[in-house]
Amino acid sequence: MRFRFMMCLVVLLPAVASAQTADSSSSHQRFVGTWSGVLNAGAVPLRLNLVVRDSSGTLAGTMISVDQGNAEIPAVVATHGDSLTFALPTQHISYAGVLTPSGDTLRGTFTQGASFPLTFTRGAAATAPKPATRPQDPKPPFPYRASDVTIPSVPGVELSCTLLTPAGAGPFPAVVFVTGSGPQDRDEALMGHRPFLVIADYLARHRIASLRCDDRGTAKSTGSFTEATSADFAADAEAGVKYLKTVSDVAHDHIGILGHSEGGLIGPLVASRTRDVAFLVLMAGPGVPGDSVLLAQSQQMARLSGANEGQLAMSMSINHRLFAAVIGARDSADAVARLAAAKEDILKTVPDAARPTVAQTIDHAVPVLTSPWMRFFLRYDPRPTLRAVHVPVLAIDGSLDVQVLAKENLAAIDTALTAGGNRDHREVELPGLNHLMQPAKTGLPSEYATIDETISPTALELIATWINQRFAAR
Repeated sequence: MRFRFMMCLVVLLPAVASAQTADSSSSHQRFVGTWSGVLNAGAVPLRLNLVVRDSSGTLAGTMISVDQGNAEIPAVVATHGDSLTFALPTQHISYAGVLTPSGDTLRGTFTQGASFPLTFTRGAAATAPKPATRPQDPKPPFPYRASDVTIPSVPGVELSCTLLTPAGAGPFPAVVFVTGSGPQDRDEALMGHRPFLVIADYLARHRIASLRCDDRGTAKSTGSFTEATSADFAADAEAGVKYLKTVSDVAHDHIGILGHSEGGLIGPLVASRTRDVAFLVLMAGPGVPGDSVLLAQSQQMARLSGANEGQLAMSMSINHRLFAAVIGARDSADAVARLAAAKEDILKTVPDAARPTVAQTIDHAVPVLTSPWMRFFLRYDPRPTLRAVHVPVLAIDGSLDVQVLAKENLAAIDTALTAGGNRDHREVELPGLNHLMQPAKTGLPSEYATIDETISPTALELIATWINQRFAAR
């Protein structure tokens, strides 16, 4: 399982329900309370809590992933008779369960790409202490200066950021950090890890300045996150680059972008249109079109989660048809109509027993598939933009990345940069690392919280060395 605030570009169909109001009947009071269960959907069982509340006659909920740093996500809850459904719309997760006659157990199915049985029991919530720190969390003394700054981007968007500048004489090379998909804070914090904080600390200790910002509409930054696309986030990254050009300790001709996951798509967008970007570091960035990224990762994650070949084939076929409907649409309304037509065609091809479930899950997927972010991403092909990038590029990924598959994406980045005449680029597949550049066993997101290391020292050293070889402080 993975939440969208994580750095992932994956949509695992079909798992999102649209907003619903709760059953108007007083029977929905039977579902109010705290529920706990264990999801077996990968290499590591995950303990989940579901807290259902009555908010002025309408049910509201929160799902807590205990073993993923006690991560909390609001859930859209609805009931009908003895059935309860909840969805995490931005996380592509849904659940449908039936209350047993005793009223203390919900038996149902959890869906995020593949479907898995999940039973919730009413009672005390499962708990796990949040780690106070991870081993790589920065510790004093700090040989650098940290300053909180506010940066204007487009009208209505002000970015709240942290600037790190190394001690000593500059000017220093600098990077603007760009997060992966989903609302992220400046540290890209998830499951007890703060990857961007760890990287920024390492770079500062190696005489490289950095700027990292809360995403628009997230934490202390203003603006709307839900209406934004990768193109909008590129405008914010460019604003960060422009700000660094005003900082006296920064070498104004040695400013780069370090983007992770979706950030690895955004960096080239900025570099292709302004000479202010001197280099790019792409961590697990996509090199193939968005729909290809999502199809490949959904297949890989479902396979590692135990799906058989028949299930994989059906899932891939359904995803392909729905993605094609969105890609071919003129606007969101046209996308809804095309998805409805695709749904009818799909239902003709699935077994009778599976039709109700497939129909429901397609309906649940429509709000996400027609969102501005998804419509942009499904259509976007990064290769033409990469061909227009002529600054040095370091692209890295882990061999166990199941979200942006390393081999096909690194190869595509290499091919595009070479075709565009870029003579200084390096693509590196790091053995045994996952999407977060952690040492992993399977690469599944269920492992992220269980790994103490936030990012491999090999990746940290590679990034700092590559930058300093070209742009070391003068």
